Amino acid sequence: MTKLNKERKDYISWDTYFMAIAKLTAMRSKDPSTQVGACIVSNDNRILSIGYNGAPNGYLDDEFPWERKGSNLETKYFYVVHAERNAILNYRGSRKDLENSKIYVDLFPCNECAKEIIQSGIKEVIYLSDKYADSDETKASKHLFDKCGVKYNQLQNLDTNINIDLHL
Repeated sequence: MTKLNKERKDYISWDTYFMAIAKLTAMRSKDPSTQVGACIVSNDNRILSIGYNGAPNGYLDDEFPWERKGSNLETKYFYVVHAERNAILNYRGSRKDLENSKIYVDLFPCNECAKEIIQSGIKEVIYLSDKYADSDETKASKHLFDKCGVKYNQLQNLDTNINIDLHL
């Protein structure tokens, strides 16, 4: 019997797909200097939630202090909600579904997000960039993950030539 239809061989991997979702989600961020996206995925490769770094609900983006330098109360750092936290908070299903899930993020999580990832039951962090690896926050994140059994893996050899045509 001959096979009539041959399956495609050039489809993207799950890792590429979910990281592309995180990167696309990051494009919603109004932050002029850093756009981060997150995508939480179940064990059976279903997207549970997404999030990006931005102002809290009700805080108008055009009034938000997006500055990186200045006094603490005049910069974004005391106010911005990180992508990982937004993805966890945006999830509307049973918290039990987050247990043993994975989170795809383009930037390695800070220590505050690491605690929330751990508390939510997420067991793996897949990330692209670790540009703050030498910071105390990132060192604390890795220490927390190591002690609490959360794996973290940097994506290598990602399919980067993805073109999406949004025209009909």
